[in-house]
Amino acid sequence: MTTINCNLQQVRARIAQACAAAGRPADAVALLAVSKTFGPEAVREAALAGQRCFGENYIQEAVEKMALVDALGVPAPLEWHCIGPVQSNKTRLVAEHFDWVHTLDRIKTAQRLSDQRPEHLPPLQVCIQVNVDGGATKGGVPPDEALKLARTVALLPRLRLRGVMSIPDEAPDAQTQWAVLQRVRQVFDLLRTQGGPGFEDFDTLSLGMTGDLEAAIRAGSTMVRVGSGIFGARHYPA
Repeated sequence: MTTINCNLQQVRARIAQACAAAGRPADAVALLAVSKTFGPEAVREAALAGQRCFGENYIQEAVEKMALVDALGVPAPLEWHCIGPVQSNKTRLVAEHFDWVHTLDRIKTAQRLSDQRPEHLPPLQVCIQVNVDGGATKGGVPPDEALKLARTVALLPRLRLRGVMSIPDEAPDAQTQWAVLQRVRQVFDLLRTQGGPGFEDFDTLSLGMTGDLEAAIRAGSTMVRVGSGIFGARHYPA
């Protein structure tokens, strides 16, 4: 059994235990394997261990990796999620190659993605990124602007609004983590109850990573994004 396979089993066990502790069914939370900076061989190892959904931050790198993974061969089609910022000059690549985008925070980007999504592909699944910390260097809309953006995005023809995503700052302990993550859950609940047309598939709270997975599931996350817990420590180029 490979290291990645072992790590995946451990992460899945953590998810199941966290769901049980929160009184939720074990299948209530999907696992997104964050494969940024890792090569196609690592993705293939995870795919052979049963992982199907992969998250990438760097769009050009991801598109090249997708082709290499296809060339290596995997037993079933993979689902690719863009979880990094989408610059205007990269919207076509995202629209043509990804299945999901978690980081939508501008109507201009949403319009370009909708316009550039090929007709032969299903609608692009999207989440509104919310910045609950208020950090100026972080992506996402302020919580009080999320509903307005979501209602506009929901009406774009080649997008399907699925939910909310956030990347809060690291917190020193589980209780503090949970308190911050609860603020994201409140935004999710607000949008789900007050959304309107185009919110029929609004069911995804993309929240939690390797370090705060349990707190995120306690707060109601339906999709956790785990990278180092599956693939190991990252080594970024200088």
